[in-house]
Amino acid sequence: MRAATDAVINGPVYAEVPKPVFAPGPAGTHITIRGLTKYFAGWPLYENFDLDIPKNRIVSVFGPNGCGKSTLINMIAGLSPIDSGEILFDGKSLKDTKIGYVFQNYREAMFPWMRTIDNIAYPLKLEGRSKAEVDRRMAELVASFDVKFDLHRYPYELSGGQQQTASIMRALASNPEVLFLDEPFSALDFEMTLFIREKLQEVFMQTGTTMLLVSHDLEEAVYLADQVLLLTKRPTRVAEILDYTDARPRTLETLSAPSFIGTKKLSLEIFQREVRR
Repeated sequence: MRAATDAVINGPVYAEVPKPVFAPGPAGTHITIRGLTKYFAGWPLYENFDLDIPKNRIVSVFGPNGCGKSTLINMIAGLSPIDSGEILFDGKSLKDTKIGYVFQNYREAMFPWMRTIDNIAYPLKLEGRSKAEVDRRMAELVASFDVKFDLHRYPYELSGGQQQTASIMRALASNPEVLFLDEPFSALDFEMTLFIREKLQEVFMQTGTTMLLVSHDLEEAVYLADQVLLLTKRPTRVAEILDYTDARPRTLETLSAPSFIGTKKLSLEIFQREVRR
């Protein structure tokens, strides 16, 4: 009787809609994305988007212009807000996960008032590491990247390739669980592109850090990837996920291997199919 009275006096009583149960990804998943939704100017870019990103793999993101490749990794990294959805890292939230990020525009990524060595060490100092710990980690990074330029110079005194090298070193300084790379080679000349992508390969082989790479260069995307994530036009969905399993280190000979050529060809076919839709 009370329920009927409430319905008359206060209006209809609606049952609360339960929140969907979060479905974890398969074994080996590092980043689980469920129901990701993002609107721009009232139009959907991503809508109820689901994705599982594997652990200890390099995943390259490739797709048509405007599909939101950079926006996707920015949302995962917490740099762009989402309208709804859930993103977990090994079952943890972003705030409990250590990440690194390499920006496309290296000139704006570094603090110009800090010497390069202090830029690289900045994440370690934020964590409250001791001077001995910072010095030890810096020595490891310098050796790993075979740094020949003077890290005591300011970023604006370095070449573009040197600045981007320093940016990557900074992103890796605190041994992140996930490294995001947003078109890190697009502003570099060919020589520096070759150098840095080989260094990224070396770091990956040493650490197994999960990496998510956005690239506008299909050859580069396939060359570095364990998986190629191909996206559709907006509202963006997953077109295909292609595995590429050639052994590392990948070299010049990789570019003429049948498996590389086949993966690149299939990626291009899927890309062209999506562009025409």
